[in-house]
Amino acid sequence: MVASTHWLASQTGMAVLERGGNAFDAAVATGFVLQVVEPHLNGPGGEVPAVFWSVERGEPLALCGQGVAPVAATIERFHELGHELIPGTGVLAACVPGAFGGWLLLLRELGTWRLADVLEFAIGYAEHGYPLHERIRATILLNEELIAGWQGSRELYLPAPAAGALFRNRALAATYRRIVEEVRGGSREEEIEKARRAWYEGFVAEQIDGFCAAEGGLLTGADLAAWRATIEPVTTFEYRGLTVCKTQPWGAGPVGLQQLALLQGFDLAELSTAEFVHVVTECAKLAFADRDALYGDGEEVPLETLLSKEYNDERRALVGQDASADYLPGIGRLPSLHAAEATVGSGEPGRDTVHLDVADRFGNLFSATPSGGWLQGSPVIPALGWPLGTRAQMFWLEEGLASSLKPGTRPRTTLSPGLALRDGEPYLAWGTPGGDQQEQWALHAFLRHVDLEMNLQEAIDAPEFHTDHLISSFFPRSFAPRSLALESRFDSRTIADLQRRGHDVSLWPAWSAGRVTAVAREPDGLLRAGANPRGMQGYAVGR
Repeated sequence: MVASTHWLASQTGMAVLERGGNAFDAAVATGFVLQVVEPHLNGPGGEVPAVFWSVERGEPLALCGQGVAPVAATIERFHELGHELIPGTGVLAACVPGAFGGWLLLLRELGTWRLADVLEFAIGYAEHGYPLHERIRATILLNEELIAGWQGSRELYLPAPAAGALFRNRALAATYRRIVEEVRGGSREEEIEKARRAWYEGFVAEQIDGFCAAEGGLLTGADLAAWRATIEPVTTFEYRGLTVCKTQPWGAGPVGLQQLALLQGFDLAELSTAEFVHVVTECAKLAFADRDALYGDGEEVPLETLLSKEYNDERRALVGQDASADYLPGIGRLPSLHAAEATVGSGEPGRDTVHLDVADRFGNLFSATPSGGWLQGSPVIPALGWPLGTRAQMFWLEEGLASSLKPGTRPRTTLSPGLALRDGEPYLAWGTPGGDQQEQWALHAFLRHVDLEMNLQEAIDAPEFHTDHLISSFFPRSFAPRSLALESRFDSRTIADLQRRGHDVSLWPAWSAGRVTAVAREPDGLLRAGANPRGMQGYAVGR
């Protein structure tokens, strides 16, 4: 079973499973295709976090394909360049591109296929073309002035191709084809290691080094050569008989666990729709305040305290009948906000990022949320066919914070794939694109499935909501107190109730919030899946 945010990627993963590959082979092939067919939402210059259950390893684990800040990226250097915030676009915001290394590590450690076989699908779509989704065209048109100023981007994406037209990225195809040819020969593991070196120490690193030097960036070939993807322990929380697994707090995953720790004190099934939205939103504000004060790489994040009964009993008491205007962490201090203006192309694009979930016949279960390196964030490197990412914008240029910029550390991202175990066995893999909304939209689908007993598709289809009463992870780091966005499918009585409680309600078009996908394995081996209908792009497939 495969569910992802694009039908071609889902079909790719299913093709791998049908040809004998396992969940990890299928995930890698799916991930590489998503880079090709959703270039406005992710790319080779981005990153990939994942959580998964490996039958071979017998435990839940996390994959970190999140690159680190360059050695030259210091707070002092950015201040010298006149920045109070790291820009949301351009090469200054680049971290080491971790997606390639992450996928290679997964394939080497847990897959069975050779690299050439999993890359075949992505190379084919890049070289021979795929139907361009209308949202890629819309993204290009929205950022046309910015793209026009970048030579490689202009040559690849302008004039904006028509929606549905066959679109090719031959430079990207050539990059992957060169890697396949250079590493051919030797064992499967030897080929994968040679591919890693070609990317992080060979011709790809050389192109990135030269491009960044010419464009005023800080990332160097030495930064790439020093970095490695890792497989790590997960963070867990027990909720309604399920063990929910997320990444460590270099990602946003634990903020989802904190929300569950707060919500465990409510009988969500007994609440009205308005009460459900209100309680979930108020708990989100509390959890995200802790995220913004405490989460970061290399920091001693007090997760044991943050997920403890005592702490959450105390925090839960702050949830009242009305919308709170406060944004107070239980521990630590928040960064100082800046009155910066948004710039074209900055931040993370609407319905941003991609997601994939895979379950195979062997019992493996996998969830990943690849992101970054989108076409409107940074100039395309002509020789490679893709841009670098802009993930460094999530660091703060303020000393003494958990997420202050430090060379060689990972930015605290929004990316948050999910895995849940039932009785110690893999049950559910799920997630969504969405920036700071990921641990809201995905969490809501989970709650509706677990607490409200909806099936996966019903939980995904239910009207969505979210708050921006949090410090945005993206330039210009905005904050919108009491904000509550609702899909217009909520009934008028619910909307009026939420407004009466003091929420600053804005109505989004119907079927416009979230892109959740999910796969589940029942104890008898039955597989289930759901895919998001919003945008008519997500797809779940299995047999």
